[in-house]
Amino acid sequence: MTTRTLQKIIPSIPVSDGAGVKLRRSLGQSQGLRLDPFLMLDEFASDDPQDYIAGFPPHPHRGFETVTYLLEGTFQHEDHLGHRGLLRSGGAQWMTAGRGIIHSEMPQQESGRVHGFQFWINLPAREKMKPAAYRDIQPEEIPQVSLTADGGGSVRVVAGTFTAPDRVVAGPIQGLSTAPQFLDVRLPAGNRFVHELPAAHTAFLYPYAGSLQVGAADDFRPLAAHQVGVLSAGDRLEVAAGPDGAGFLLLAARPLGEPVAQHGPFVMNTREEIEQAIADYQSGHLV
Repeated sequence: MTTRTLQKIIPSIPVSDGAGVKLRRSLGQSQGLRLDPFLMLDEFASDDPQDYIAGFPPHPHRGFETVTYLLEGTFQHEDHLGHRGLLRSGGAQWMTAGRGIIHSEMPQQESGRVHGFQFWINLPAREKMKPAAYRDIQPEEIPQVSLTADGGGSVRVVAGTFTAPDRVVAGPIQGLSTAPQFLDVRLPAGNRFVHELPAAHTAFLYPYAGSLQVGAADDFRPLAAHQVGVLSAGDRLEVAAGPDGAGFLLLAARPLGEPVAQHGPFVMNTREEIEQAIADYQSGHLV
């Protein structure tokens, strides 16, 4: 087996989105800064309601999937198709924009901490115009696995699978064309985490707490919090938590190898398709 190494580090930068929500953006801070099929990764974390209270009022999407994952907080989703869902601490929402959707994500709290993530995954050309759909994943639907009997870390499996010591654990998201893997891993200081990955998958790490040492013990590189760590090719991941422990996301998916044309919330394969998406939205025919 080939252990993946830390190939590149992408620091996150402060930005605002929606109606002024403050967040940190790593992937997607420029249109060239993508990792096929991942288009964007945002982290939002604040105890100050002024940083998040205005939320994300109605806005359109076409051509990709958005995934929202909350560590803390409560948001409500609504869309023009009449769907409504509540995203709670520990839960996730996996939305396929497909041919088009206009939706909002608004906080359902006036105080307290909000901490979560949103990332975008591209859709293959053959799926970009399929009907929009989404799934609200409640916290209790996401399996959590203890890494050792003495409390030496845990893994929450949102998408794909994780091989635990006694069984293979499947997350609630399965069967997508990009075969995504999405794990939320918590490690005490110094503890190691080993996981097998499909060799052809694009993969990266994002520590949101503490720090990591990435690679085999005799050849590791450090990765600090709020940085994307792009992984090299290989079929095995090995990391260790830093002196303050670590909480991190592991994201991996099958690359599409297709051209990307993007205009804000629209992601297609050609400029002509983007122009059609804009015209459809302006004329009220996005869906």
